[in-house]
Order: sequence, then C-alpha cells, then structure tokens
Amino acid sequence: MHLQGKVALLTGGKRIGANVALALAREGADIALSYRRSRLEADAAADAIRALGRRALVHQADVSIPAHCDALVDAAVGSLGRLDVLVHMASIYQAIPFASLSPEDLQSSFDVEVKSAFALARAAVPHMRTAGGGRIVNFTDWLAVSDRPRYKGYLAYYVAKKAVAGLTEALALELADDQVLVNAIAPGPILPPEGATADETAAVERATPLGRWGGSEEIAKVVLALVATDFMTGETIRVDGGRHVR
Repeated sequence: MHLQGKVALLTGGKRIGANVALALAREGADIALSYRRSRLEADAAADAIRALGRRALVHQADVSIPAHCDALVDAAVGSLGRLDVLVHMASIYQAIPFASLSPEDLQSSFDVEVKSAFALARAAVPHMRTAGGGRIVNFTDWLAVSDRPRYKGYLAYYVAKKAVAGLTEALALELADDQVLVNAIAPGPILPPEGATADETAAVERATPLGRWGGSEEIAKVVLALVATDFMTGETIRVDGGRHVR
C-alpha cells in the first residue's frame, strides 16, 4: 500500500508513537492520533504532522472502553474522510507483585491490550472494506512472542501481550477476504523507560546482542514495511536487537 492520500489512525501519540506518526505522514498519510492523558504530547505530534503539509486530528479516548474505540474511529473518518491504516500502540506497562495481583488487574490488562485491539479492528474494518483494503498493526512484546516470562511482577502484562499475538493471527485469517492485512510488532529495548537509571540502561545494553537501545526510528521502519507489504499477514516481527537469541 502506498500512503499518499491515505489516512492512518494511531493510538498512543507519545514517545515512540509520535515518531511513528511522523514517519507515516512523511510518506503522505493524514494522521488521526488518540491519547488518554498525554494531550500536550499528542498536540505536539499533530503540529509536527501539519508542518509536513498533512492533516492531523487529535482525539481523546480510553481504548479499554469499546464505545470510545467506536467514537475514535468515527472521529477519524468524519474529520479525514476515510481510514486505511490502524496502528494500535496504546498499552500499560505496570509491575504488580503476584501477592497483590487481583482478577481485576488481569482484566484491566486484557481490556487495554486485547479488548481494545479487537474493538478498534471491528470499528475500522468496515471503512477499510469500503476503501478496498487496509492494514492493521498491533503491538505485543518480544518476551511474550519468545515464550520467555523473564521478569517477575508482569504476569498480567505478559499474558495480555501473548493474547495480542494470537488475536493478530486470528484477525489476519478473518479479514483476508477483505484484503485487510493484520500483523504485529514485538518491541524489545527501544527507548529506556522514563525514570530509568544509568545503571539500568547500561544493563539492558549489556543484555542485548547488538549492544544498544534501538531508538523509535526502528519501530517506525517496521510499521512502514508492514503498511507497504501486500502479501504478509498474520505475522509478528520482533524488533529487539537480538534479545530473543541470547
């Protein structure tokens, strides 16, 4: 798919998401961005998109609520006229010790990671069908697709991200007749978490075969590749600097 004149909806317009949005805009797409709390970051990304000569929409949504997903897609199509690409990056990465983990915590992770991906796809697909096809890119995690629950305290996150990979495969099969290609990205060490210490950052570098953090541009490159492809669907691509082979 060529992006000139197309419309992409991206959930999560902060940090990596902002760079992905700009990469899509540089290829000619108009961009709808959602945010939950980070309005300033989303507005900054939208301003940068407009500076490239593309249209941009910013819309607040809690994607764990299906009605918000419907409203987000409606706003994107209503403002920008169509929908060709959905990049679902919104996520919650939160450590909860097992002794404190409740069924509600697990459900919350599934709502944010899995239910949202389904609800957004369900809302987006009719518009993609009208356009003759589309692309959906979900986000999972390198550990979840490598069958390696390495870090304690992330049970809910790990299980939900593993489900995202399964949902991606199932959606790819369901939507193939509509020429809607569905793939996922499994990031590894891309950007240090906010608040990470120098020692923590260096430890990740030592554990990564390529010896460095990837940077958000590496995610943007893979998103562009998954949008461009016309024959790859149901795949999950690890972007982890080789962490899964060590």
